[in-house]
Amino acid sequence: MNQKFEACRKKADALLEKMSLTEKIGQLSQFGTSIYTDDEKYFEDHFKDGKVGSYLTIRGAEKTNKIQKQLLEISRLAIPALFAEDVIHGYKTIAPIPLAQSCTWNPQLTEQCCSDAAEECSAAGIKWVFSPMVDIARDPRWGRIAEGYGEDSLLCGDFARAAVRGYQGEDVGKKGKVLACLKHYVAYGACEGGADYNSVDMSLETLMDVYIPPFQAGIDAGAGTVMSSFNDLNGVPCSANRFLLRDILRGKLGFRGFVVSDANSVGELTAHGFSENDKQSVNLAFNAGVDMLMAGDMYNDYIPELIREGKIDPSLVDDAVRNILTLKYMVGLFDEPFVPENETDSFYTPEHLASARECARQSIVLLENDGVLPVQKGTKIGIVGPLADNQADILGT
Repeated sequence: MNQKFEACRKKADALLEKMSLTEKIGQLSQFGTSIYTDDEKYFEDHFKDGKVGSYLTIRGAEKTNKIQKQLLEISRLAIPALFAEDVIHGYKTIAPIPLAQSCTWNPQLTEQCCSDAAEECSAAGIKWVFSPMVDIARDPRWGRIAEGYGEDSLLCGDFARAAVRGYQGEDVGKKGKVLACLKHYVAYGACEGGADYNSVDMSLETLMDVYIPPFQAGIDAGAGTVMSSFNDLNGVPCSANRFLLRDILRGKLGFRGFVVSDANSVGELTAHGFSENDKQSVNLAFNAGVDMLMAGDMYNDYIPELIREGKIDPSLVDDAVRNILTLKYMVGLFDEPFVPENETDSFYTPEHLASARECARQSIVLLENDGVLPVQKGTKIGIVGPLADNQADILGT
């Protein structure tokens, strides 16, 4: 992978020399739609100036091909968009939730299920998944505990490696493989009181011994991207934390891919009381090391102005764009920007269903009633409550 990485980096450098500042910043900007509505926007008015680099939550071969074709025809340099999606435990074929997968003690099963998911979402035009989540979570009140592999750093690291290998394979540009994204960097699972988006207060020793190792494992396995988290760490939001993103992630862990913010985590720096407005948020986040904004125009709107004011070094923009273009070359977008529109042939295959079923078998945890529970043989057990017949939520995350 290193040899291919360096070759793609040279191609990125050559393309970078042809790009205007507007086109560069466009590569740092992601767009898409909410997962909670059917209101999709493609931002076609951004195409001519090259202001779109990536999309999220837009899926389907026919749809992604249509957008990609229009973007390549209208934009000056014809740089293809990277389509991303939350693929947590399967795309169409659903595997057990990651927390259940850790109960198998069998990372090879997770690797296979992630490989199956990569094949399915790749067929739908998706080349980048926001997975695996490698947060260590020890407070069951935290709602996102289901997305990760539990409370043990060593076990989580084993599953992080397996998931990255499953998604990306030995060659991330191979047909049916996609970019992985380690999330949420970092210590998101340690939010106070289990409250999502909350603050984290911990020692550097605990951070390095417990919460960093799974990310190191995923990076060592070749993970192409990392997502910065919502929470703050010891008073500094992770999406504006230069120490975490540049000193530790790139310096100590040796990460060479690109960092994407979690959804609106840059804009929410004001909610943390860390910035006064969006412009200051962009300045803090980008200088800290957030390469790509999820999602919207904040980078497009404010980075040129911040450069003119001397607050952002243009060389940092080049570095971020280089990181993104390198991975676009690696995943094969420039060679094959479109996907065949027979995507359903890759869904629910017998092999994929067999992998998910085997993972489910091995993930089941059985408890023996040794007389503690007043339940006698033959007792009927009723399943009641809002989840009893809920067909959507029982699928997991």
